[in-house]
Amino acid sequence: MRIYELSKKYKIPTKEFLELLKKIGIKDKKILSSLSDTELSKIEDYFQKQKIKKPKETETAEKEEAKKEEIEGIPKEIILTGNENVKELSKKIKIPSSEILKYLLSIKIVANINQTIDKNIIQKICENFNFIPIFKEEKKVEELKEKKEPEPIFIPKCPVVTIMGHVDHGKTTILDKIRNSRIAEKEVGQITQKIGAYKVNLPEGSIVFLDTPGHEAFTAMRAMGAKVTDIVVLVVAADEGIKPQTIEALNHAKSAKVPIIVAINKIDKPNANPEKIKKQLSEYGLIPEEWGGDTIYVNVSGLTGEGINELLEMILLLGEMLELKARINCRAEGTVIESYLDRFKGPVISIIVENGQLKVGDPFIVGHTYGKVRAIIDDWGQRLEKVGPSSPVEILGAHEVAIPGEKFKVVESEKEAKEIIEEKKKEKSKVIPVRKLTLKDLYEEIKKGDIKELNVVLKTDFYNSIDAIKNIIEKIPQNEVKVNIIHSGTGPISESDVLLASASNGIVLGFKVQIDPKAKEIAKKENVEIRTYDIIYDIGDDIIRALEGMLEPDIKEELIGQALVKKVFKLSKDMVIAGCVVVDGKVVRNTKVKIIRNGKIIFEGVLSSLKRFKDPVNEVGYNNECGIGINNFNDFQEGDIIQSYNLIEIPKKLKGV
Repeated sequence: MRIYELSKKYKIPTKEFLELLKKIGIKDKKILSSLSDTELSKIEDYFQKQKIKKPKETETAEKEEAKKEEIEGIPKEIILTGNENVKELSKKIKIPSSEILKYLLSIKIVANINQTIDKNIIQKICENFNFIPIFKEEKKVEELKEKKEPEPIFIPKCPVVTIMGHVDHGKTTILDKIRNSRIAEKEVGQITQKIGAYKVNLPEGSIVFLDTPGHEAFTAMRAMGAKVTDIVVLVVAADEGIKPQTIEALNHAKSAKVPIIVAINKIDKPNANPEKIKKQLSEYGLIPEEWGGDTIYVNVSGLTGEGINELLEMILLLGEMLELKARINCRAEGTVIESYLDRFKGPVISIIVENGQLKVGDPFIVGHTYGKVRAIIDDWGQRLEKVGPSSPVEILGAHEVAIPGEKFKVVESEKEAKEIIEEKKKEKSKVIPVRKLTLKDLYEEIKKGDIKELNVVLKTDFYNSIDAIKNIIEKIPQNEVKVNIIHSGTGPISESDVLLASASNGIVLGFKVQIDPKAKEIAKKENVEIRTYDIIYDIGDDIIRALEGMLEPDIKEELIGQALVKKVFKLSKDMVIAGCVVVDGKVVRNTKVKIIRNGKIIFEGVLSSLKRFKDPVNEVGYNNECGIGINNFNDFQEGDIIQSYNLIEIPKKLKGV
């Protein structure tokens, strides 16, 4: 019998049961560990002794109860303000109003239930009914108005799971098998595919599955700061073994510090070899529990359904061990999974509620839009009035669609929601892009103490190059900062590589590889540095120079435009203006300029004055006339070419971005 099965038998949570085993001398056990007959006898003996002890505990409890009854006659303290009327006093001391009025008559005081009583009289009433009054002044109105944040109340939440793995290794088949078993739970009902997540209810608990296209979507959400997933299930085909995309998915999950369960799929195949998979993945740190590690492995078949129930059971067990919690007594908040525009419903936002209870009518903000919850639709398509944590639902009522990964928050009122979003939109124009780490500024970050680790995504032309580069990096002294290769592989630098670097505040290094156009776009948007090299030792040299603060960027001239001098106007001794026509691109004020005469550069300076007719302007476009003035230069001649350009810094060896 395994540990988790035995913990069920004794109705003790698995984590507590493992602690109990340590106390009785059974150590180094995991949730999938088996027990010997001797160990089982030891556990049985322990619980037998516990049963014998129970009557004594009951006896002690009875004695305590008796003591309570003995001291029942002792007066109880009661907190009062001294301004109570008969009715209020009756509620506080839990004595009927009629009894209090009867006592007042006995001391010759006639009163009614709404009459405020003198503090001295309240004292007498309390003493008569065996109470000791403690008078405390009422709080001022201003104090009462102050809203105090209630003590957080946390409840257990069900795990949110993402399934990852190599293409064709059976992720979809497993998800379909789970879906089918789920649909069988209800006699009527059609699963909705638009919600992006769905819940599976089992006798032992529930699980939410994120129906995403794998590690890229997972990491894209992480790059936005969304940490929705609690557990990753890594699917590997038993007949094929690990593939490049398996390792990529594994590194994305490890980088996010999310626990991993390995599902060895296709065990129904005649050439299935689960032990080979365990050996391969052990080299990447996923050591099975039965080999002394911490990773749970489950053999499954998405085709036949074999092992699917055990997989679900293991997810719940790991969720229990993680002690996942959600706050319940707060305004609802969650994360956007998907969003789309429906021609009848309007903007539809799919979210997973993470904390609080979401109700119809709640005003909310999400990303750069807001609204009021008009409807809550669960993953069965049913309309609900309210939902709690770990619930995948569709929300109707937003003014616009939202981006996956954005935060959803309930606020006080629609007015407040509108004000927050308007303020966000104002700020958006001022927003400076999030500054990501570059090799050039690494030294400054180390000096400030902000950086302890340089995360690197490495892509090379051949596998042999990976080991060679790793050896070079390992030889670099890492006293100040650890150089951590979070993912390595062969082939072009992809969108997935850039997303992983973005989510980990890392950089991408490439050796003799190209950069995918989409990866370039995302790198620019996410401010991720990509460096490519043709000489292997340059990679190590650049990292050393960065660690020593000596890495200088390359300077590149970026031509903006050119103007041809048509006429020269001498306005004064020190002021000469060139009448020009723009023949290429545009000319821009305050940029650097070169003056070309007969194919040679005769002067370099700054374009200090730019006019269109008589009006000063910032720039003049192609085929337009303008007047140009240049600091410290008056010797214009007709036929001169004025080139307007910028100087841009490019990190050394940077290509393509």
